[in-house]
This record gives sequence, structure tokens and C-alpha cells, in this order.
Amino acid sequence: MKTSVRRIVHPTDFSRASRAAFAKAVGLAKVNRAELLLVHVLLPPTPFIGDGYVSPRTYEELEAAARRGAGRELAKLLARAQKARVRVKTLLLEGVAYDRIVRAARAKRADLIVMGTHGRTGLSKFFMGSVAERVIPLAPCPVLTVRGK
Repeated sequence: MKTSVRRIVHPTDFSRASRAAFAKAVGLAKVNRAELLLVHVLLPPTPFIGDGYVSPRTYEELEAAARRGAGRELAKLLARAQKARVRVKTLLLEGVAYDRIVRAARAKRADLIVMGTHGRTGLSKFFMGSVAERVIPLAPCPVLTVRGK
């Protein structure tokens, strides 16, 4: 039985681990003639500890700057995927990363999620958590994790 991969979701946080997964996702999209959906999830800006009050205007400026930065990074990845002759779209979301990734994969009827993993262990894994670890059991399709170099 041959399974067809028509739509691949690649969540990215623009890290080294995500770059390795992006290359894999582009390669798989090309081989399978699949559409690639690049997803980035923005976390709401967190005021610096000890700052106390942050005005709504400052909060909005931080949010807009984060959105612009993520948009620029997604545009770079979009251009690279297009140069590789892959059908590609981008999606900029807000919220809890693993939840939004799983929801996007379900809503877009993804056949595969290709995402990076930092390979953290010990305390850093305990404090930072692993988005990939949370996506895997909830995903509506197979998840391929690619270890960052």
C-alpha cells in the first residue's frame, strides 16, 4: 500500500534545528510533488521581569515588531522553497506552539509534519520543554523529527 503525501506542514522557530528540518521538508515536498506549508507560531510578548507596568502601546509595539520579524524570516524560507520549485505557503499564528501546530495540521489536512528538535536533555529540556514531544501524540498525521546539527 503506497501512501501519498500531498501536504507537508513544517513548523519553524527559525533555529538551527528548524533549518535542518526545513531542508528535509523541502526535499520531501519536491520528491512527492506535495504542497509545503511553513508555520510559525508567535508567543504573546512577555514583559521583562521587574519592569512592572508595561503600557498597552509598548506591548502593541513589541507585538508588531515580533510579527514583522517573523514575517521577514518566513518570507526568506518561502523564497528558498520557491527557488527549489516547491509549491509553498506560509502561515503566521499566535498562541501555544504545539497546540497551534496540531490545529493547523488538522485544518489543512496535512499528510506529514516535518519539524526540528533541539535534542535537549536534562534540566534544559525540563525547563524549555519540547514542542515536538507535545506535537507527536496529538498530531493528526505522522510526524518526522529532524535533529538539529
